[in-house]
Amino acid sequence: MNSREKINKLKEEIAKGVIGQEEMVNSILIGLLTSGHILLEGVPGLAKTTTVKAVALAIDLNFKRIQFTPDLLPSDIIGAQIFDMKTSEFKIKKGPIFTNLLLADEINRAPAKVQSALLEVMQERQVTIADDTFKIEAPFLVLATQNPIEQEGAYSLPEAQLDRFMFKIVVSYNTKEQEYEIAKRVTMNSFEQINKAIDKNDLEELKKEVKDIHIDKELEDYIIDIIDASRNPKNYGLDDLVDIIHFGASPRATIDMFKAVKANAYLRGNDYVSPIDIAMLAKDILRHRIILSYEAMAKEINVDDVIQKILEKIAIP
Repeated sequence: MNSREKINKLKEEIAKGVIGQEEMVNSILIGLLTSGHILLEGVPGLAKTTTVKAVALAIDLNFKRIQFTPDLLPSDIIGAQIFDMKTSEFKIKKGPIFTNLLLADEINRAPAKVQSALLEVMQERQVTIADDTFKIEAPFLVLATQNPIEQEGAYSLPEAQLDRFMFKIVVSYNTKEQEYEIAKRVTMNSFEQINKAIDKNDLEELKKEVKDIHIDKELEDYIIDIIDASRNPKNYGLDDLVDIIHFGASPRATIDMFKAVKANAYLRGNDYVSPIDIAMLAKDILRHRIILSYEAMAKEINVDDVIQKILEKIAIP
């Protein structure tokens, strides 16, 4: 199979286990192609775990899930040094972080130390247990889920930790037609078996091809302008956002945008990036990185609306 056939086959296999939720599936594939982690926000029951499992099966990757709770410890994630009574020696017991796809469920219910331990591994892609350091095998992708902040017992992640995620995807409900199909298949147990479409070696080849996707200098400048407008709105004639934005997007947003738009163009079957790719991903990349002021909260201004204003103001090349 050529690369296009592999991508199509991969999407077909994932679709056997997941009805709808195209944006979530697409973001996971972009994350795998660019080594970017993903934060999924939505109420329970929206097929987040099912989607990750389907991707793991279709690419023959290891998958583990951690349910985050207030009493979780860092060692529950990364592992610990334990004493073996039989041999009278200390041994390393590796935690669930040693996998390819890790679903960190309800990350915003865990203590700060646990969140920090996970996010450190996300950044460094290695784990230190006692005196030993272990590399995390590639590919390694964390998909963290969080309930909407207003739900009881949930706490917002610190801005510095949020910045480690390439995307923040707001997972919405399926359409009525999709929900009917889901209910029908579940009650009849008629979901098809998901088969391996590609393997790790194929994924590495696809990642190399993504890096070769062309992006014009004008589009790179366009991305820079979008990010800069979130920091200096007055310079772009966005005076109404000066008191609305408290902090703009970080340099990681620029890096992630450069990588993600290439992968999105690739998944769409193009060998070049277009303004459409930037428009498709801008909100997912920026919504967790732009911090609004108290005035914005008082006026009930949504961060997605702020991003939309920036996109409408910056001229498309």
